Amino acid sequence: MVCKHFSSREDAMPLSSATRDRLVAGVVQLLRTGRHVSSRAAESVYGGLPSFGWTLLVPLERDGEQRCSALAAHAGVDVSVASRQVAALERDGYVERRPDPHDGRASLIGLSPAGAAALERTRELRSAWATAALADWDEDDARRLGELVERLAADLDRAATPARQPMGAAS
Repeated sequence: MVCKHFSSREDAMPLSSATRDRLVAGVVQLLRTGRHVSSRAAESVYGGLPSFGWTLLVPLERDGEQRCSALAAHAGVDVSVASRQVAALERDGYVERRPDPHDGRASLIGLSPAGAAALERTRELRSAWATAALADWDEDDARRLGELVERLAADLDRAATPARQPMGAAS
């Protein structure tokens, strides 16, 4: 059976303020819960390491070594913030630093074996929590929620990104 999961934008009816407000409240609660879960995971896996560890370690795992400025861009923080966070990760052995062969003034940050192990332990913990939380869900509901959450994240990102004006356009 083929189901049309999403209506096209042309077919979409405006949301009522009650529906919009309920959805916003639900998203806020989900984000708050997510932060608490991430904090508990970080505490269980990393000990005293702040929750920013995941945000900086995942791009290193996915993309390999990179400069601190690239990590800052991935995390959406200022380079000075990322630099302090990378220093904490390095001090605790989760990342390794080496000179950039193309620019001796810069360093490349890489994931250490301890950092890779911490990511794996975190994934296992999150997976166990998700399995318990979704125990009463059926496959179709879980798949549909995943699709809707991905759509919402993309739409929120698009709505929060200011439209670029062509050069010379009046502000």
